Amino acid sequence: MAHPRRTHLKLLGSLLAGALPLRVLAQDAYPNRAIRVIVPQPPGGGFDFVARVLADKLGQVFKPGVVVENRTGSGTLVGTDLAAKAPADGYTLLMGSVSNLVLNAGLYKNLSYDPVKDFEPIGLAVSYSYTLVARKDLPFGNLAELVAYAKANPNKVSYASAGNGSGQHILAAALWHLAGVQLTHVPYRGAQPAYTDLIGGRVDVFFDLASTARTHVDSVSLKALAVSSATRLPMHPSVPTIRETGVAPLELESWFGYFAPARTPAAELNRLRTELRKVITSPDVMERFEKAGGKPLALIGDDAKAVLRRDLDRWLPLIKAAGFQPE
Repeated sequence: MAHPRRTHLKLLGSLLAGALPLRVLAQDAYPNRAIRVIVPQPPGGGFDFVARVLADKLGQVFKPGVVVENRTGSGTLVGTDLAAKAPADGYTLLMGSVSNLVLNAGLYKNLSYDPVKDFEPIGLAVSYSYTLVARKDLPFGNLAELVAYAKANPNKVSYASAGNGSGQHILAAALWHLAGVQLTHVPYRGAQPAYTDLIGGRVDVFFDLASTARTHVDSVSLKALAVSSATRLPMHPSVPTIRETGVAPLELESWFGYFAPARTPAAELNRLRTELRKVITSPDVMERFEKAGGKPLALIGDDAKAVLRRDLDRWLPLIKAAGFQPE
């Protein structure tokens, strides 16, 4: 007759052995429902474009689907805060960028989220430079000539932005601060009215994403003076970087990528990072970003976090030095 204790141990061992495959199956089942990507800007902009390119491709792997949800309000604050406070279960992601995860940290005194502590980077997919464009009849051939005139004539040159605190505003204000000049800021409600006045000759210069500015430069309705990237852009190889002009040691590329709420389980993070790496290095996705004027990236996990920390260290002091008062 079998010993009762041995029988009990044998039965327990069988149950545990059977339980392991169940746990593995539970992990393999992720995701078992749709993943949502919160975009803190309206449809049609850079945030939305990148989010949807990635979501469409990831949705081919994650069969329940990847759904883009535009949650707007207070610039990028509402959507970003919503993502920060979402359940950390791998089913909510944020479309993160320099705008909502770096610049906002210098613009708001009591920001409702911490860019580093509240998010885990999945990966950065693409970056876009800014181009400083000028009305075509502006009597300066390059940025150095513009700055020399501005030094001798404070506030005689005007610069547009897509609104107070926008990326266009902060980049321009930081440049003028580093160059030691004073220009008159003319804020608009979005980029389109800024272009209307720039082309009409009612404002002098405007920093905008290179992908958007490209159309106006290629049609010769505006002229390009400099780009904010670390190297020259293939679409405008004759336009120097800000550093190359000798005016200021400044560069800014607006990167975009997916972030998850902090404390998202490691298994889900690893799965997301593995699949996103495949997506952003696929030839068709890289081609779409390049055609839109972007520079494809493949910065996953810690590499993405290093870029976030680098830009926070670089831009928070600049925002303060340029005279922005946190709201």
